Amino acid sequence: MTSSAAPRPSRISTTVDFSRDGKQTGFLRLPHSVHRSAYGWLPIPVVCIKNGDGPRVLLMSGNHGDEYEGQVTLCDLARTLQPEDIKGRIIILPMANYPAAHAGLRTSPIDEGNLNRSFPGNADSTPTPIIAHYIESVLLADSDYMVDLHSGGSSLNYLPTVVGRQGRTPEESHKVYDLMKVFGAPIGFMFPPGTEDRTSTAAAARQGVISILTEMGGSGTVTPDILKIAKRGVRRVLAHIGSLKNPAKELSEELPVRLTRAPSQAWFVYASEDGLWEPLVNLGDEVVKGQPAALIHFPETPWKEPAEVCFEESGVVVCKRIPGRTERGDCLFHLGSDFSID
Repeated sequence: MTSSAAPRPSRISTTVDFSRDGKQTGFLRLPHSVHRSAYGWLPIPVVCIKNGDGPRVLLMSGNHGDEYEGQVTLCDLARTLQPEDIKGRIIILPMANYPAAHAGLRTSPIDEGNLNRSFPGNADSTPTPIIAHYIESVLLADSDYMVDLHSGGSSLNYLPTVVGRQGRTPEESHKVYDLMKVFGAPIGFMFPPGTEDRTSTAAAARQGVISILTEMGGSGTVTPDILKIAKRGVRRVLAHIGSLKNPAKELSEELPVRLTRAPSQAWFVYASEDGLWEPLVNLGDEVVKGQPAALIHFPETPWKEPAEVCFEESGVVVCKRIPGRTERGDCLFHLGSDFSID
């Protein structure tokens, strides 16, 4: 763990005793003194289910508030999972960045904070870094595994994808990949180590926690097909790591996962101009280097020729931008290239 996350105790308190057996529901209380509420606190909902010794698991969604598939998945699990169903402890945090999730926004309306770019956090800052600090220094510091459920949110749409962070050693990478395979999304996407140190998976790595996250659809909505994959995947992971007492049912089927990666930013396609963009390919298409990806039109000057944007590498289209209006620097697509872990 980095030095900035360890020495300072969190300002967040909780109504839940994470060491107690049974099922508890309550809130993480983040002090928030504002004009309308001088001694108020932000209520971050939390569920703790514990039954003796066993794996310690953190299940999280709402890291970005406009990503709903994970929040629905964890609400369902919070209602249905009981202590007699499990071994060890499962902490469920369905609205991790509560202000953002409550508002249905990617970032917090209070401080504009992006929780997944805020780790290891800061106990003496604004709400988003305080939440990041608590997750890393309290929850992850007392966990063995983490599953962080994301999707494309309002601005992106993904193929159902399970995401891992490549380990510092082949052994670490294989542990992550095992969880990805068990989750069973059609696409697996592996980030190389050291690509970004402010995310939940980077925080988990600093704490020695094996973690995966997902990118489950998006477009600011929820679909039955995506939810089925997300709900099934979480339960399969819990069965695989020994959290569920009767894992056979969850693991009865082996599901194919196509493992991909993006070795560099060249696998991401960005808008070169401000305008109205026209996609030339669809999610799941196989594309080749140099192939046209999009046209950017200029309705304000409709006689002007559109700008063409091309793919810089080959691969499968795993992600696509949703809004039609775009600005220079917006991500339009990203690709995955096949690879294997040796």
